[in-house]
Order: sequence, then C-alpha cells, then structure tokens
Amino acid sequence: MNIALPLVISTGSLSLMLFVDRMLLLWHSSAEMAAAMPAGMTYWTMTCFPLGVASFVNTFVAQYDGSQQPQRIGLVTWQGFRVGLYSTPLFLCAIPLAPGIFQFAGHPASLHVYEVLYFQILTVGSGAAVMSEALAGFFSGRGSTRIVMYVNVAATLVNIVLDYLLIFGKFGLPELGIEGAAWATVAANWFKLLVYWWVIHSPSLVATYGIRSGRRWDPSLFRRLLVFGGPNGLQYLVECTAFTLITLKMAQFGESEMVATSLAFNVNSVAFVPIIGLGIAISTLVGQNLTRGHVGLAARATWTGVTLAIAYNAAFASLYLLAPDWIMWGHAAGIRGERFAEIRELTIILLRFAAAFCLFDAMQVVFVGAIRGAGDTWFVLLNTLACSCLALTVGYLGAPWFDDIFWWWSITTGWVFLLGVTNLARFLQGRWRKMRVIETPTSDLAFK
Repeated sequence: MNIALPLVISTGSLSLMLFVDRMLLLWHSSAEMAAAMPAGMTYWTMTCFPLGVASFVNTFVAQYDGSQQPQRIGLVTWQGFRVGLYSTPLFLCAIPLAPGIFQFAGHPASLHVYEVLYFQILTVGSGAAVMSEALAGFFSGRGSTRIVMYVNVAATLVNIVLDYLLIFGKFGLPELGIEGAAWATVAANWFKLLVYWWVIHSPSLVATYGIRSGRRWDPSLFRRLLVFGGPNGLQYLVECTAFTLITLKMAQFGESEMVATSLAFNVNSVAFVPIIGLGIAISTLVGQNLTRGHVGLAARATWTGVTLAIAYNAAFASLYLLAPDWIMWGHAAGIRGERFAEIRELTIILLRFAAAFCLFDAMQVVFVGAIRGAGDTWFVLLNTLACSCLALTVGYLGAPWFDDIFWWWSITTGWVFLLGVTNLARFLQGRWRKMRVIETPTSDLAFK
C-alpha cells in the first residue's frame, strides 16, 4: 500500500482534473463539452504510442532497482525522455491537419470548430506529457511514489485554477471557453515536466543514479526500450484508436447524445482513472519482486490489487444504478434545468452500461499491469488488437440494424469484458513468472 496508495491518489487527481474540466465546459457550453471528448480522444490517440514507450521506463527502473543496478536507472530514464523529445516535432506537424481530420468524421458543424481548436491547442503540450511520463517512471519504478503524487496533485490544482480563470474569463482575463480549457491543460503538462526536472536533479539522486552521466545516447538500451516498450505503446495506440473510432461514431448521432456520452464517461473516469495508478503500482511490485526472485510475492500483490480494484469500482457501479442523480449533481448545478433534463434520462441509461463494464475494466487494468511488469508486452498488444478488431467488426456489421447510441455502448461493454477475461487467462497461464526485461549476460549481447 505504501507504493500503491500514492499512485492511486496521483491518478485520482488526474480523474478529478478531467471531471472538473468537463464539468466547467458543460457549465459554459454543452457543445464545448460534447466536442472535448472526441477531440481529446483523437489527441490521446496521436500521443499514446510514444507515451506508452516512455511509460515503460517504470518497468525497467523497477527491475534495475530490484537487481541493484542503480547506475542503469538514470541511463534508461533519459532514453525514455528522448522518446518524448524526438516526438515533439512530429506532434506539432499534426496541428495543420486537424480541420481535415474532424471534417472526415462527419460531425455537426456546431462541434467541428470546437474539436479542431481543442485538439490544436492540446498538441502544444503533447511533448511535455511524454517527457514527464519518462521522468515519472524514474520515481514510480523505485517505489518513490509520493513524489509522483505530489507532482500530479500540484499539476491538477494548476489545471483546475486555470480552467476556472480562462473558461469563464475571471479577474480580467479573456473568456476563452474550450480554448481556455485546452491552454490550462497545456500549462499543467509543462508545469509537471519542469517540476520533475527540478526534483530529479537533486544532489542525492544525481550521485546515486547517474542522472548527469546517464544523459548520453545508449543505442543498445534505447533499442531494448523500444523492443519491450514498443508493444506497450502500440497497445496504447490500438486501444485508443478503437475507443476513438467508437467515440467518433457516437458523436454522429447528435449533440445531445454526445453530451450524454461525454457526461457518462466523465463520471466513470472517477472510478476508472485511479485504478490506472493501482495498475502502475502492481507493475512496479511485479518487476521488483521478479528480479529479487520473489515470484510468490508478485502474484500475491496482483491478487490484492484485483481485490481492491473490484471493490472500489463495485462501489461506483452501485452509485450508477442506485443514485445516478447524486453523482451528476455537479454537472447539473451549472446549467439550466430544462437543458440538463434533456440529457439526464439518456445519461442515466448510459451509466447502467458503465456499471456493467467497470468491474471488468478494473480487472483488466490490474492484470495488464502485472504481466506488463514482467515484460509480457507482446501478448498485451496482440490481445488488445484481437479484442478491438472483433468489437469494431461486430459493431460495424451490426450497424445497419442496430445503429444507435445504445448499440455502440453495448459494443464498448462487450469489448471491455473480453479484455478483462483474456488478460485474466494470461495471468493464470503463468508465463509472466519467467520473464524479465533487463539484461542478462546472453540477452545483452543480442542488443549490441
């Protein structure tokens, strides 16, 4: 719990940031909130491959820490940092492409202009998001998760304050709406990177982990990071692409349907996103214990994580079913009663779908964290690809007969169920118990 709880709080702060961000946008304009979700998902689809590679620094650091190789920790951290640095110019190239991307999606004109604007501004902070993910792996992989918690909570506060000031134009600032929300996120991303950069250069860390000497380019270790982290990034890409395609399809049914969908997913983010922190903690514990020869402790940590994740999400599933108005009160407070009434009934139905899949979502996050912590990233990639292709194929084949918002929420539910069950089966199979990502005398030769 010393490792897991700060990461749960850390990712919980990110879910709070998303929750408040979307809530304030709904207060300002329902069209802006509706546009934020497909634009945000398109942005994450663009960034998720390098983000997935950079985040795998956590597993390398955990295994180097477990095998007592501290000088390798700084070196692999900077290899992950380079992934974000080299990706930044590519991200910026996407800015002029945004109008064509969202025009191709065929969304209503009321959403299109907001989608383009939101995506283009978010892209300015994409490189910072990837670079800070690599630096976060330096701390979380060693079990110093309180640092990650403090940085993310501080970045969340920066984002929320700037959201309020820029969306509504407070204290003499211009009223920017969705543009202000995007700039708040960009500022929070760069703030996070600067804080991590400052902390990682503290004298004790520089001396112990080779922070300055490790900045050099290491082709062998960089390739190794790509071999194991590449499938991790591709898995992020496949999952984000599938979800983005489903989201873009949902947006075609109209503004009210997309507002209700965004509201339901925004509410569910409070249940889902903190579990990501638990998954990172399980990945760290598995990586450390495997390299220390404590396979049983790695398995025990995973089952403990699954139990906590299911219990946490079961509480939210109960709220979705029994008290949906209570969990939506914040969104309802800032808009006209008649406008909220239009989307309330649909959102309540969509939350029932969320109640059905959130337990399997929790399960798959923890099991993926466990097998990823061992290095079984190729299975995670191929399994995600197979489940996503199956879900999308069924969705599009059934669309001529069932093409409405409920059909695509049913597809999402089935997709998450498949991911949960298949990752459970892989964990039970046990191949992860013999896997490692760090060098052995023979494996190291293969990367030179």
